Amino acid sequence: MEKARPLWANPLQFVFACISYAVGLGNVWRFPYLCQMYGGGSFLVPYIIMLFVEGMPLLHLELAVGQRMRQGSIGAWRTISPYLGGVGIASVVVSFFLSMYYNVINAWAFWYLFHSFQDPLPWSVCPLNGNRTGFEEECEKASSTQYFWYRKTLNISPSIQDNGSVQWEPALCLILAWLVVYLCTLRGTESTGKVVYFTALLPYCVLIIYLVRGLTLHGATNGLVYMFTPKMEQLANPKAWINAATQIFFSLGLGFGSLIAFASYSEPSNNCQKHAIIVSLINSSTSIFASIVTFSIYGFKATFNYESCVNKVILLLTNSFDLEDGFLTASNLEQVKGYLASTYPSRYSEVFPQIKNCSLESELDTAVQGTGLAFIVYTEAIKNMEVSQLWSALYFFMLLMLGIGSMLGNTAAILTPLTDSKVVSSHLPKEAISGLVCLINCAIGMVFTMEAGNYWFDIFNDYAATLPLLLIVLVETVAVCFLYGLRRSRLVLCLPQFAFSHHPPNVLYLSGQLVTKDYPPYALAVIGLLVASSTMCIPLVALRTFVMRCLRRGGDTAHVA
Repeated sequence: MEKARPLWANPLQFVFACISYAVGLGNVWRFPYLCQMYGGGSFLVPYIIMLFVEGMPLLHLELAVGQRMRQGSIGAWRTISPYLGGVGIASVVVSFFLSMYYNVINAWAFWYLFHSFQDPLPWSVCPLNGNRTGFEEECEKASSTQYFWYRKTLNISPSIQDNGSVQWEPALCLILAWLVVYLCTLRGTESTGKVVYFTALLPYCVLIIYLVRGLTLHGATNGLVYMFTPKMEQLANPKAWINAATQIFFSLGLGFGSLIAFASYSEPSNNCQKHAIIVSLINSSTSIFASIVTFSIYGFKATFNYESCVNKVILLLTNSFDLEDGFLTASNLEQVKGYLASTYPSRYSEVFPQIKNCSLESELDTAVQGTGLAFIVYTEAIKNMEVSQLWSALYFFMLLMLGIGSMLGNTAAILTPLTDSKVVSSHLPKEAISGLVCLINCAIGMVFTMEAGNYWFDIFNDYAATLPLLLIVLVETVAVCFLYGLRRSRLVLCLPQFAFSHHPPNVLYLSGQLVTKDYPPYALAVIGLLVASSTMCIPLVALRTFVMRCLRRGGDTAHVA
């Protein structure tokens, strides 16, 4: 007798699982970056439009498929049509690639969380050089936060060709991260259902605390004004619309099979349309809310750097020209500089190379996303706060909750099809299946803890789940429209549009400076393999199904004859 399919304890638990999966690191570090790049408040216009014409319909599609078919991605699409079995396999392959590198972010968050209890914070000051006569030259070229990230955390090699050795401290943190994921998925929905309450709710508690603190920081209003000041010309920029669609698509986690897996454990009578609307709105509201928090802190950081720069210039000019204390201030700096340049041209020309060009606008214009925002910009702001250890611990704990919540969805996309498979489940209990998946991912993930690991991380992040997901969702949408019709499926679908003409460069860290360089041929081959290994599943499975049916028909005809 076949076992009854496990269910979520209640519909609220399912909604929390979807929110925990959808609301992730991209809401905290990618959406604020896009707002900064594409006109602040004006970026919200294409973003909200894409939410309704793309996000909600596609999310409804995946939830409806999972809830109706009550299987993981492979079984669900194979049930809809045997020709679509490759869509589910492609989703599992992409989720496998994503899990391999995504949990490395949680390992980094653990690493920073453990260091958050030191006084002073280890990234707040540059270490002394070997002779103890000054600070490390590399650290002085970059900054203390960049040095701690690139040298102490990653110990990054000069290029992707120099693999180096595994860094044991980040490697131990990666093992810990996978152990946490394993414990959270050990009993399927029974254990995941309890964890999602924490991974969904606790980040909001931390964000609210950070909002209160951020709004009280000196210069926070500069960041908020910068964020919400619209640049209406960006509405005519096609890249703004493309990136709005991309952000909605990836933020909701469409195409990975995770949402199908979660929905497969729901009651068939659940209102998945209502759930799609709720999850979409909460996800997008979180992005805007997180941006307010980010830009308040970003404004503090920019203002702090600007005022520090101005104070250094004032001190330099005051000492160089024997000015009275208080004579030169930030408000009259430019006028006094002009006066000194015209009155004492020779002396000013000697001092001029040491005078920095201080600009609050340029500080705010510095656009950073991804790990740079999470582990460099935020840490630079945190180190200048009072009780910095507390704010650091809270921040990295929030990152962990967001990352673990997303990882539960990523692993569910892999585990659900495996546990649904009679071939696998008949030989292994689900605890063993979960442990084996986590162990394999952890072992392969050790590549990202090597000295060249960050370069491979960027390759996986940029290419493993971009074009494949576009193809997966394209086939999903066309298949549902063709087999069921738009009216029957009650969906108004808008296919996501992406621009793949731009390939992210290989960014190297050399002696405290970032430089760009083309990827070597073998790295390009890996990129091609990453894309092909998932996308080719779709046509190959369809072709195999067609051939098998043709052979079966031929055999039946010969038997009748």
